[in-house]
Amino acid sequence: MLLTELAEARDRTMVRISWPAIFIKAWGTISRRNPVLLQTWREWPWRHIFQHQKTVANLATSRRHEGQDWLFWGLIRSPESLSLSDIQDSIDRFTNEPPQSVFRKQLKLSCLPTVARRAIWWWNLNIAGEKRAKRLGTFSLTTVSGRGVEIQHPPTVMSTGLTFGPIEVNGMMKVTLTYDHRLMDGAFVAARLVDLEEELNGPALIELRDLAGSREASHESNVASRTAPTGDTKAA
Repeated sequence: MLLTELAEARDRTMVRISWPAIFIKAWGTISRRNPVLLQTWREWPWRHIFQHQKTVANLATSRRHEGQDWLFWGLIRSPESLSLSDIQDSIDRFTNEPPQSVFRKQLKLSCLPTVARRAIWWWNLNIAGEKRAKRLGTFSLTTVSGRGVEIQHPPTVMSTGLTFGPIEVNGMMKVTLTYDHRLMDGAFVAARLVDLEEELNGPALIELRDLAGSREASHESNVASRTAPTGDTKAA
């Protein structure tokens, strides 16, 4: 995808907005427009398709906990209805606050015996109904692009999983989408990738430019305040 203007707008924003925040909101918007992306395949009590009502992003989050590297999932509900700043606030919580407070339920799950953990996973994947999305998400995003590396085959238990590599000097970025072929075909997914690029270079770009405009307006206000004539200040 060609994301030159998006990258430039992101660099000018008043607050730091990460690439995952931008992709999460964009894919949440596309998922809301295309109900197939909110479907999940269930194996029990018979093979069937379940339609979720809300989008939930599942962000893979690497943390250091008790002297070891852990992988948690941070859940962001209805990201399409949130601002990029709000989504970034959630991501900052996932990456900065103590894991025992942010990922308490996941840590409790990790303490259970293997048989119990697998039973809970099977229940959430096949029987939990709408709660599956609440607990696991409707789509996942994982990336290590910040380290200059690209994941070619992102693993996921979701119906769709996004990843992207580092942005190149020419403004190009490789975006990869995995999908459940029992629910959708390649032509449908290819069309949604086109939608994603349009969303990134459309509404996402506009929102970032608005954030950049707020920064510039704030800077101009500060300059005007510092350079205001003394007489005018006293009169005011």
